[in-house]
Amino acid sequence: MKPSPTTSNPEAAPALWLNGWYRYARALASPNFGPRPGGAPIDLIVIHSISLPPGQFGTGNVQRLFTNQLDWEEHAYFQGIRGLQVSAHFFIARTGQLWQFVSCNDRAWHAGESSYRGKSNCNDDSIGIELEGLEGDAFDPPQYETLAGLCAAILQQYPIAHIAGHEHIAPGRKQDPGPGFDWPLLQHSLALPDPYFPAAR
Repeated sequence: MKPSPTTSNPEAAPALWLNGWYRYARALASPNFGPRPGGAPIDLIVIHSISLPPGQFGTGNVQRLFTNQLDWEEHAYFQGIRGLQVSAHFFIARTGQLWQFVSCNDRAWHAGESSYRGKSNCNDDSIGIELEGLEGDAFDPPQYETLAGLCAAILQQYPIAHIAGHEHIAPGRKQDPGPGFDWPLLQHSLALPDPYFPAAR
């Protein structure tokens, strides 16, 4: 019996990345992106948390927000973000399901006004990952499993030197993912030294 080419010949396996799109993510392209500045090294991963409405999970509203399809009249909370045009590269649902909205080669609109490792405008050279959750609350094991696998793949593809939360790149303005996020677990999963992570976490 002839062996399967995907198991006997690794070169025959589909590429893990294609033009900045990750093979194991469900692609849903967002119009909210732009080019990165020339020569900008993609050296930062930024971890966020989001749920729409806050504290409600599995609604599909995060996906609709990132693709400019959110029904602003559906919930009173949405009036406060009406017209907002944002995106992240990735979104990890409570189940661990992974979505991608913007190629990692492009600039997503997730960080806002920000500064980290001596650089401002963190959108220029970062990859944004949103976890479905409420800032300050805990996240689910399937999310950490997906996050660790995704970060490992990103580390292989891009010159990542830092992993931080939105709260670290926009202190005082943002508080996510918050104290419920398990930084030691992520660090242990990736086997990375302390300098990759914020000093206070």
